Amino acid sequence: MEYVILVDEKDNQLGLMEKMEAHEKGLLHRAFSVFLFNSKGEMLLQQRAFSKYHSGGLWTNACCSHPRDGEQTIAAAHRRLKEEMGFDCEIKKAFHFIYKSALDNNLTEHELDHVFIGEYEGEIIPNPEEVESYQYMPVSALVKDVENNPQNYTEWFKICLEEVLNRVKI
Repeated sequence: MEYVILVDEKDNQLGLMEKMEAHEKGLLHRAFSVFLFNSKGEMLLQQRAFSKYHSGGLWTNACCSHPRDGEQTIAAAHRRLKEEMGFDCEIKKAFHFIYKSALDNNLTEHELDHVFIGEYEGEIIPNPEEVESYQYMPVSALVKDVENNPQNYTEWFKICLEEVLNRVKI
């Protein structure tokens, strides 16, 4: 059973809760999102495996998940990059923010999201249990596609993308 870390608005740990229960109740918990770019400034996107418990088949940023109890958030980001995309690379924390969004299957994502940014050019070996497909996409084309086809992207990615583009020089 997987647990998430419940937090207050200042990221102070309040306790642990089973991941599905936290998403059913929409309780604020700690999370992270990794945004990666290549040297051309294109963003790495992953299409979530269709078998995922929510948002299956939708496109999103390179990697996102939740740290485990006692795990540093940046260490969790490196762990999940390896588990999902089959590689690791240098990343730096850019910012964090809070969002709340309704998902499919009567779930709610309510996260204090730590956003990490990095650059990667190497081999990608996605885990088929996590990732259906992946691609690099020019940011300008991505922004247009998100506007024209929002149903193809995860809810948190649409929110997070706007935050990244407003806060980070790419």
